[in-house]
Amino acid sequence: MDDVIEDAAGGAVTRGWVIPAIIGSALLMQTMSATVLANALPTMAVALHEDPLRLNLTITMFLLSSAVFLPVSGWVADKFGAKKIFIISMVLFAVSSAACGFAENLTQLVIARIFQGMAGAMMAPVGRLVLLRTTPKSELVGAMSVMTMPALLGPVVGPVIGGAIVTFADWRWIFFLNIPIAIIGVFLVTRFVPNVREQEVSPIDWIGIALTGLGLAGLIFGFENLGRAMLPSGVVAGLFLGGAMSLALYWRHARGNPHAILDLSVFKIQTFTASVVGGAFMRIAMGATPFMLALLLQIGFGLSPFQAGLMTFISAAGALVMKTTAPPILRRFGFRTVLVVNAVIVGVSFMAYGLFQPTTPHWLIMLVLAIGGFFRSLHFTSLNGMAYADIDQARMSRASTTASMMQQLVQSIGIGLAAALMHVFMVARGETHLTAGSISPAFVVIGLITFVSLFFFVPLPKTAGDEMNGRKRMV
Repeated sequence: MDDVIEDAAGGAVTRGWVIPAIIGSALLMQTMSATVLANALPTMAVALHEDPLRLNLTITMFLLSSAVFLPVSGWVADKFGAKKIFIISMVLFAVSSAACGFAENLTQLVIARIFQGMAGAMMAPVGRLVLLRTTPKSELVGAMSVMTMPALLGPVVGPVIGGAIVTFADWRWIFFLNIPIAIIGVFLVTRFVPNVREQEVSPIDWIGIALTGLGLAGLIFGFENLGRAMLPSGVVAGLFLGGAMSLALYWRHARGNPHAILDLSVFKIQTFTASVVGGAFMRIAMGATPFMLALLLQIGFGLSPFQAGLMTFISAAGALVMKTTAPPILRRFGFRTVLVVNAVIVGVSFMAYGLFQPTTPHWLIMLVLAIGGFFRSLHFTSLNGMAYADIDQARMSRASTTASMMQQLVQSIGIGLAAALMHVFMVARGETHLTAGSISPAFVVIGLITFVSLFFFVPLPKTAGDEMNGRKRMV
C-alpha cells in the first residue's frame, strides 16, 4: 500500500510508484518525439529537399529553446503550482507537435520545434520537481527509476515507430502521435499528481533570464555552425564570445543575489558538480548518438529507416532492462564505484560504434548497442540520483532547474559537435556527401570526450550519495 505524505497545502498525496509512473508517462511524449525524429531525419530531408546535416537544426533548435526557457520553469512552478504548469506544458507540446506535422518547409518546422522546446522546458524539470518534493531522499533512486521507465519507452519504440512511419506512411504522423498521448497524460496528471508549490516565491530575475538566454543561444548557435562553412568564421567566433560574455555577466550578477534565477552556489556541492558537470561529457555523447546512428545506418550502410529503427531499438531495450537492476547495484557498490567503472564501459561502447562496417553482422551491431544501452542507463540513473543527494528542500527547485538546463545545453552541443565533426571528416576525405567513412571517426572522437568525466568521479568520497540509495541502512 502506498505511503501518504502531506503536500504544501496540507492535503494528502499518494506516494510510491503511482506519481513517478504518471510523470514518466507524460515525459514519454518528449523522449519518443526526439528518438522518432532522429531516425526519420534522412527521409525528411528528401521530402523537404534539404541536406540531411541541415535537418539537425530541428533537433538543435528544440534543445536551444528548451535551454533558454528552462531557467524560468522552477520559478513558474513555484508561483502558479507545479501541477497546473505541468498540464499546460503538455497541452502546448501537443499543439506545437500538430504544427510540426503541418509544416511545409524547414523554416516552418524549425519554428514549430522552438515552441515544442518551450513546452519541453517546463515539462521535464517541473515533473522532476514534483517527484523531488514528494519523495524521501532514501527512496529517490527507486522513484526516479520508476519515473524514467515509461520515459524510456520513447527510445525503445521511437526508432521502430519512426522507421515504420517514414517507410510505410508520411513522416508527419511522427508529430501527430503526440496528441493522444497528451490527452491521456493530462487526464492522469489531473487525477493523481499533487499541486506542489512554495509558500513564498522569490521575485523573478528578468536580468538573469536575459543573460542566461543570450549566453546559451550564443554557445549553441556557435557549436551548430562550427566548421560548417554556413556562416563566416568571424560570426561564429562572435557567437562564442557573446555567449561566453553573457554567461560571465550572469555569474557576476548572481553572486550574492538571493533571487538569481539559477542558484550557482549548488556547484559548491561536490556531488551536484560531479553529476551535472562531470556528467555533461557523457550527455554530449548521448545527444549526438541517435543523430549519428541514424545517418550511419541509413546513409552509410543503406538500410531503410524501418530496418535502422529495429536495430537501434535494442539499445533502448537494454536501457529499459537496466532500470530494474540499478537500485540494488547502487546499494551494493555505491555511486562513486559505479560511476568510475561505468564511465569506462560507456566510453568504450561509444567508440565501438565507430568500428561498425556495412559488412558487420547485424546481430553483432545489435549486441554492442544493447550492451551500450544497458550500462548507459545505469550511468544516468546514478547521475540523476546523486545530483540531489546533498541538496536541501529550500534549494531543490533551482537545483532541478539548473541541472535540467545544463542537460539540454550539453545535448545540443553534442548534436552540433557531431554535425561539425562529420562535416570536417567529409571535407578531409574530399567527399561532397556523407559516407560511412566520414561518420565513423566522429564516434571515436565523441567517445574519447566522455573520459573527461573521470576527473570529476574519481575524487568523490566512497560514501557519496549513500543517503539516496539506502547504503547507510545496510551498514
